[in-house]
Amino acid sequence: MKAIKDFTNIAKIYWLSEERIKAFGLLISIFILIIIETHISVQIIKLTGELVTNLSQQNSQKFWQVIYTLLVIRIAQIPLSPLLRYIQDKLALNWRTYLTGHYLNKYLYKRCFYEISHAHVVMDNPDQRIAEEVEKFCQSCLHFFITLVIRPVFLVSNLIVVIWDISHILTVLMVIFAVTGLVSTTTIFAQRLVRLNFDQIQKEADFRFGLLRIRENAESIAFYQGENTEKKILNRLFEQVIKSRNKLILWQSIYLDGFNNMFEFLPMIVPALVIGPLILSGELEVGKLTESAAAFTRILGVVTMALNQFSNLTALFAGMERLKSFDTYLDLEKSTKSNQTQKITIREENYFQLDNLSLQTPNQKFLFKNLSYDLPLGESLLIMGPSGSGKSSLLRALAGLWEKGTGKIIRPNLKDILFLPQRPYMVIGSLKDQLIYPHTELEVSEETLKEALVKVNLGNLWNKFGGFDVEKDWCKVLSLGEQQRLAFARILVQKPAYVILDEATSALDEKNEQTLYQHLRDAGVTFISVGHRKSLMKYHSCFLQMPKTQDFTVCTQEIIPIF
Repeated sequence: MKAIKDFTNIAKIYWLSEERIKAFGLLISIFILIIIETHISVQIIKLTGELVTNLSQQNSQKFWQVIYTLLVIRIAQIPLSPLLRYIQDKLALNWRTYLTGHYLNKYLYKRCFYEISHAHVVMDNPDQRIAEEVEKFCQSCLHFFITLVIRPVFLVSNLIVVIWDISHILTVLMVIFAVTGLVSTTTIFAQRLVRLNFDQIQKEADFRFGLLRIRENAESIAFYQGENTEKKILNRLFEQVIKSRNKLILWQSIYLDGFNNMFEFLPMIVPALVIGPLILSGELEVGKLTESAAAFTRILGVVTMALNQFSNLTALFAGMERLKSFDTYLDLEKSTKSNQTQKITIREENYFQLDNLSLQTPNQKFLFKNLSYDLPLGESLLIMGPSGSGKSSLLRALAGLWEKGTGKIIRPNLKDILFLPQRPYMVIGSLKDQLIYPHTELEVSEETLKEALVKVNLGNLWNKFGGFDVEKDWCKVLSLGEQQRLAFARILVQKPAYVILDEATSALDEKNEQTLYQHLRDAGVTFISVGHRKSLMKYHSCFLQMPKTQDFTVCTQEIIPIF
């Protein structure tokens, strides 16, 4: 029942959306094609029985008539399967497109992705859930719905009529065998295989994440000579993958497959036992044995296929559980954020001001209390202090990333502020994209881009990489110092009225640092910097020293003018 509920909650996102008319149109097309396909299959079974009967009776004329009819039907059947597959894949793609957009919207809504990455309760691998499990869900659901529901219902309902006309007893035996196989498999194996598949997916994701961390931190690991430690970590993660996989193999290959194999011999012997005596007594033609055996084989083939697909079905249930928990988690984060009892008040003006600000971390720890300052338009502020004193956290509060606490923040609209973190974000795209990010719609000439790069001492960058439209993995081809200068060039290109810098020149020498800050001051920008170097003081008009002690019960320092 839980699987049905999870499926319903996820499926209705698409099937009750504005895309529903198009979706149901494709689904109805699938229904029509399967009805035609089923009718053709039933006719082929009947004609095969007639063929055997005509052979046994040596009726040459009817034999060739049946052959001709079978040939025509087979030719008409050729385009059905490719067309059905095309519509099924197209519907799965449309479903995935809509569902991926739905999850991306929720994941990126009001920086929910940030809240998840800093949440107390970790939601593992959101990237995998969006990129992989949405696709598997859409494709698998349609595959199983068509393979195990639509096609069997039409096929079995038609074939039961065929077998019922031949033998009532055979029909009853067929229903008993089919129901017994399905019910037994569902009750014995369902819950166990769902849990094993869920664990397997999570263990595989953890192992893949471990490999990803090595790729992203390759240089740091190499400097530390941490290969042996990383190998131990990966081996431990991979051992969990193998342990989980062994359990899954045992239940799928030994228990489930062994149970399924008991049903495979039934189509070969049961029709002969029931129909054989009737043929020998002359009550039925010999072709009826072929006809009933073919129908019986097709029906029990549906049951056997369902049993063989059961392990894949449990993998789908596990994926649905991960998608549903992800969706629930996103809704919970949004609800938690909107229902915070202690929330900092934010008001938008054209200046910066803190009024009795007390800031809490996401795990409820106070960093400081009662901090107040006022930074007029056109001024610049340097915030310094020991590690852990809340310097970068204060910037997170200004950006609206951390909202827990009390007091008031007055700041400009976030669209008017450009934030430069210590490790700049290099977007996937061209050199031009790096300079105009995040304002991808910004129209700017190449001359302006070149001028900005020259001012930050990256004058040869566009020639080095072949122009502004060339796409590279900029995190790899540029050093951290070059990335910081490229991020500074964004200020010169985009010309924001306000800039916030979090140790944005930490990888630069003092000469480059002086050049960049001088351009910043010449632009008349109001900016706030966080840093450790005392050399930064000469580029700012005001200075705020955060407390040196870990007792943050009071933090009321006034801003000290530097000059």
